[in-house]
Amino acid sequence: MAGRKNLVYGLKLAVIGAGYAGMAAAVELAAAGHQVEVFEASRTLGGRARAAKIDGFDVDNGQHILVGAYTETLRLMRAVGADPDALLKRTPLRFEFPGEFLMSAPRLPAPLHSAFALLLARGLDWGEKWAAIRLMRSLQACRFRIEPDITVTKWLDSMQTPSRQRRLLWEPLCIAALNTPADRASAQVLANVLRDSLGGARAASDMLLPQVNLSALFPDPAAKFVAGHGGAVDRGHRVNALRRETDGWRIDESGPYAHVVLAVAPYHLAALVPELAPKVEHFDWEPIVTSYLRYPPAVRLPQPMLGVDAGLAQWLFDRGALCGQHGLIAAVISARGRHLDLPTTELEQRIHEEIGRIVPDLPAPLAVQTITEKRATFACIPALQRPGAATGLPGLWLAGDYVASDYPATLEAAVRSGVAAARAVLAA
Repeated sequence: MAGRKNLVYGLKLAVIGAGYAGMAAAVELAAAGHQVEVFEASRTLGGRARAAKIDGFDVDNGQHILVGAYTETLRLMRAVGADPDALLKRTPLRFEFPGEFLMSAPRLPAPLHSAFALLLARGLDWGEKWAAIRLMRSLQACRFRIEPDITVTKWLDSMQTPSRQRRLLWEPLCIAALNTPADRASAQVLANVLRDSLGGARAASDMLLPQVNLSALFPDPAAKFVAGHGGAVDRGHRVNALRRETDGWRIDESGPYAHVVLAVAPYHLAALVPELAPKVEHFDWEPIVTSYLRYPPAVRLPQPMLGVDAGLAQWLFDRGALCGQHGLIAAVISARGRHLDLPTTELEQRIHEEIGRIVPDLPAPLAVQTITEKRATFACIPALQRPGAATGLPGLWLAGDYVASDYPATLEAAVRSGVAAARAVLAA
């Protein structure tokens, strides 16, 4: 494989940014027979979904989950030799708030799996269960179209959704999928997520929990694939200049490149190509806070993933059950909220107390580390205008989870955008 790095065949192309979007674009282009060079400012691949080193543990800068509907992510993982069956823990959809609510999808053909998941849910009375089923049937009847797009809260109001059902089902789903509070979030985008998960094939609603860090899940194997196909991934190379010349695009002193896929976070666009700034200047941003609490190895959660009802933390992940990092629990808080006003030490103490309500006789944590991504995703508000892959500049394309798509800012949206940008390059 190493000897192939000096081969030059097809077009010479570049990708700026080695997150999931950038590496998806690079893999597609390399597989089509083109020499691809990827520029990445960090030494670690994955962008906002990457490995992080904390107290000797390989963890992530934020805990992510995938679902069975993430078809492009799973396809590209297989293409680069990253076996989803080995790297992801697949379980039927399970939403659990201990002592309050449990919804688990049985292994039945669609659409029975979603109907029975709602019908057999614990924590809702029969009226609330039928209301949830009516809501899903209403979405199916209108082909999962909500026109005009409104907030999730207004949509639930219009469906006369019971308050307990909102608190335990739809609002947590909205936060988990869109990283935007229900009173600001797009009902149409949530409907798209429900269409492809609860409203899709049975396996589409499965939860896929990473059993390795997020860099090892796809970006690192993708980099090996690109190198094996005559390309290169330049880690630790922050791009300072991107300019168009008569023979193509120049990246700092490298080039020329026939096409460039710009797969950086949207708030970095203006520094590289100022005329692209208006495409995202109307975006707002939502944070994600992840606290890692290290306990003695015997500490574990009753399930690999649990919700926290009426807590500061929203979801807890047992990294021991997932990655073999016994005693390590990740607590995730999506979107803006009252937790952002707390000092970090107070936030971590309150999360520890919330874990203690689920785990009896919980000892004090041995170590705690909190990572805050202040601009983890765009705010997925109704009718948000998102740019397409084409920039209007010859040979320059956009990729990222913010690019126009049915999906919110997820790993699948990032991957799909990278694939779309690559295919646009190939078509051009």
